[in-house]
Parts: sequence; C-alpha cells; structure tokens
Amino acid sequence: MVKNNIEVDIKVKLLEGGYTQEKLGTKIGTTSQYVNRIIKKKDGLLNKTFIQMMEALGYDIELVYIPRPDETI
Repeated sequence: MVKNNIEVDIKVKLLEGGYTQEKLGTKIGTTSQYVNRIIKKKDGLLNKTFIQMMEALGYDIELVYIPRPDETI
C-alpha cells in the first residue's frame, strides 16, 4: 500500500511555496499543461509493477519529503 498521494502532495507543495504549475514545468523542462496532466492522472506517478513487487515482498511504501536548503523554483 502506498501511504502517500503523490499527486496531492505536489499540489500542496506548490501552494505552500506559492509556486505555479508553469514555474514547475519550466524548472523541469516541460510545460504547465504536462504538469497539470501528471497531477490529475488517475493512475498515479508510481509504477504499478514496483508497488506490486514491494507489496509482494511485504512492504508498504511511504515517501518522506525533506526540503533542500536554499532550493527555490
């Protein structure tokens, strides 16, 4: 089981930092439309096979976000 909703986490981090999808897209070399499509994607960002393998091995997945010092978009 994945204990995070990565798409929601991205939205929250954008809002917390006062950033836009456009700024994020520029930072990663893509468009704001692509960022929006990823955030709204129903399948999620994590590879389903990876999740299945980890669960079969007896693990849940929990991501921890640690801010980098002086990192801005």
